Amino acid sequence: MANKETKQFNAEIQQLLNIVVHSLYSQKEIFIRELISNASDALDKLKFQAITNPSLVPAGHEFGIRLIPNPTEHTLQILDSGIGMSKEEVTEFIGTIAKSGTKAFSQLNQNKDLKNHPELIGQFGVGFYSAFMVADRVILHTQKAGTTDGTVWESTGDGSYSIDTVPRPEGTGTTITLVLKKQDTTAANAESETVHQDFADQWELKNLVKKYSDFVSWPIRMKLETKDTVDGKEETKIDDQTLNSQKALWLKGSHELTADEYKEFYKHISHDYQDPARWIHYKAEGSMEFTSLVYIPAKRPWNYFMKDFESGLNLYIKRVFIMDHSKDLLPPYLRFVKGLVDSSDLSLNVSRELLQQDRMVAQIKKSVTGKILNSLKDWLGKERAEYQKFWDEFGTTIKEGIATDSSQLDKLQELLLFRSTNGETLTTLAEYVGRMKPTQKDIYYIAGDRLEAVQNSAYLEKLKEKGFEVLFLTDAVDEWVTQSLTKYQDKNLVSIVKEGLDLDSADEKKEKEVVKKAQQERFAGLLEKIKTNLTTQVKDVILSDRLTSTPVCLVSGQYDMTANMKKILAQMGDGENMGMMGSQKPILEINPGHKVFESMLTASDEQVSTWSEILYNQALLNEGNSLPNPARFSQLIADLMTSQKN
Repeated sequence: MANKETKQFNAEIQQLLNIVVHSLYSQKEIFIRELISNASDALDKLKFQAITNPSLVPAGHEFGIRLIPNPTEHTLQILDSGIGMSKEEVTEFIGTIAKSGTKAFSQLNQNKDLKNHPELIGQFGVGFYSAFMVADRVILHTQKAGTTDGTVWESTGDGSYSIDTVPRPEGTGTTITLVLKKQDTTAANAESETVHQDFADQWELKNLVKKYSDFVSWPIRMKLETKDTVDGKEETKIDDQTLNSQKALWLKGSHELTADEYKEFYKHISHDYQDPARWIHYKAEGSMEFTSLVYIPAKRPWNYFMKDFESGLNLYIKRVFIMDHSKDLLPPYLRFVKGLVDSSDLSLNVSRELLQQDRMVAQIKKSVTGKILNSLKDWLGKERAEYQKFWDEFGTTIKEGIATDSSQLDKLQELLLFRSTNGETLTTLAEYVGRMKPTQKDIYYIAGDRLEAVQNSAYLEKLKEKGFEVLFLTDAVDEWVTQSLTKYQDKNLVSIVKEGLDLDSADEKKEKEVVKKAQQERFAGLLEKIKTNLTTQVKDVILSDRLTSTPVCLVSGQYDMTANMKKILAQMGDGENMGMMGSQKPILEINPGHKVFESMLTASDEQVSTWSEILYNQALLNEGNSLPNPARFSQLIADLMTSQKN
């Protein structure tokens, strides 16, 4: 073999192999599902590519998967007639670790985390390496469709692998040969449920295929040896049997399926080893016919917030696979949803570009989206605790829909949950409105980056005094969302950190009118002095009607960005908006009832200047911002403290 090369795994691959082999031993049967899933994916890809390039499939090509166990040699072969791989692809996807998922996988708390959570193997796309859980040696022989050059990859998982160029006797496809490990029957492993599993045993394999891969759409075949008694004599027969049902489960009626069947199908299409939190299965009939089966995962995928996260539904046309991760079938704010759509109305030869413009696809998207949102509303109403678990995982994503999909705003706003001054229990907007005081005009909220910070904010003082509930918005998307969600049930959503906060009724305003007028006259000169001292920092200084014990606070103009929004944009490095931020000065509100201002009325101009700077810095801290010069602020406070006479 003149072309044979020996190469070394990089450090991450070797670490990953050690984790898989030693941490997931008790779940080793998972390997059969992973390798069959890979084979099924290869067949799907060949079928799809052959739509536009029929020459990839030679005459008489039979699509399928075959298992060949050999109890004598203690080997298992898994063969498929799928797309195959080139030598370069083998090197990229198997010999090295170029994908971020595997790197993240290897950075976990190694044995401990994986032993407690074996489902992680599927989440990180490392299914091929699960073969080393059961095999001392793995040989992969593959040949790319449309070529005559095969590639043989072989490794014992010891840190190196060999790669050679050899035509595959079966032609297009892949053969994985596992030289199986000997079973450990020592006393130490006597209690293990899987210690006696023999993966070269035909009946063991048949049961595992039924358990893990019954819904694979391609036939999984194996020669089965059966014994029968004929005329009193025992005869042995060898039949080539298809092990899986290959039934398009989604085409059955929901009443025909069990919960376990739904869960197993989810695991097959998602490669998630946890049960889904919920599923929605329905068939649309009439002017547009399609079947949809979609699932809501119980947990966020590990790479959910990464750029390479693949979302979207699988698309089938009359049971024929067309594409996976179709982003045209769901809006981005439902990107956590897994599942498929099977339509009988879409054209089979439609291209990806045409599909994006297809009117029927838009109708399917609208229908599936509506069904999912209705199901979530029903879930919220009937199983609040379970819905809250979902909200903790995907609530931030749902909120994006408020700002991006006005057509579904009425449904989306009913799904929102918030923390508030009402206690630890999350609240809906409908529940908030139901608790509103008779004198309360608006729905109030405060946004910030930490729950503790907004819970203890000075901006809440008067609202707490009046018994008005305030929503806490602590997700980065929240203020963006409130630009679209400005009203709910004819109640305005009002930020309590913006100017013009109107909390009093007409009668209350009338009662306070004389007092406010007197305060305005009394402090007019002081307000002007403070404004002059802070002319580069604030655009105005006014009396506050929202503070009861805190001396000062900064508020944003009605159409300006809040301090929290400025902070978010700064963290994002949004240059276009950061320029706008520089021109938006806040308003400083002072509490006329605080005795510090009585003292300032008789203070010297120099003292007023110093105190103005101190108060401005205090206001910055109140809104959760950092100080421009912490050292100077500390010195001013120290000087103020030492200047006081006993």
